[in-house]
Amino acid sequence: MAASLVTNCRLVLARHCYRSLGCQRRRWQGGAARPLARAPARRSEPPSRRLLATGAGSASSNDKVTIYFINRDGMKLTAEGNLEDSLLDVVVNNDLDIDGFGACEGTLSCSTCHLIFEDDIFKKLEPIVDEEMDMLDLAFGLTDTSRLGCQICIKKWMDGMTVKVPQDISDARQHMDIDTNS
Repeated sequence: MAASLVTNCRLVLARHCYRSLGCQRRRWQGGAARPLARAPARRSEPPSRRLLATGAGSASSNDKVTIYFINRDGMKLTAEGNLEDSLLDVVVNNDLDIDGFGACEGTLSCSTCHLIFEDDIFKKLEPIVDEEMDMLDLAFGLTDTSRLGCQICIKKWMDGMTVKVPQDISDARQHMDIDTNS
């Protein structure tokens, strides 16, 4: 009972962090209080100056990137996302028809946002971290170019890229529940 309560508290904390922080800072390990990837260096200019430079803080069309998703039915879905949003954010914010995608809301505690990238795109992605690899090990349809959408933040060079959603999904949280109940 106590272990279940601790797990639930960690998930609530992780969800709060995911919703409150930017993509680079929200890579949290299942509610643990440490980021998985190094946060980007802070800018030295004051926030007011940045707001003026970016048009009073609004996202311009230059900050938008078009991403194509091939869903499980083979349909090509088009979505727009902001720079530094995760691919999970793009799916959720565009209300794409991908069942079960991002069940843990980006807390890196499932593998339902598993995506398959083209080789040339995959080579340009930031290196994978151990925690993401652990979740991918539990994913169905794993390939050499598989990554979790919650861990991939949009960059300008990704404009027009296509990613594929695997045919089957696996929620790693179910595997962990089975292991702890055995």
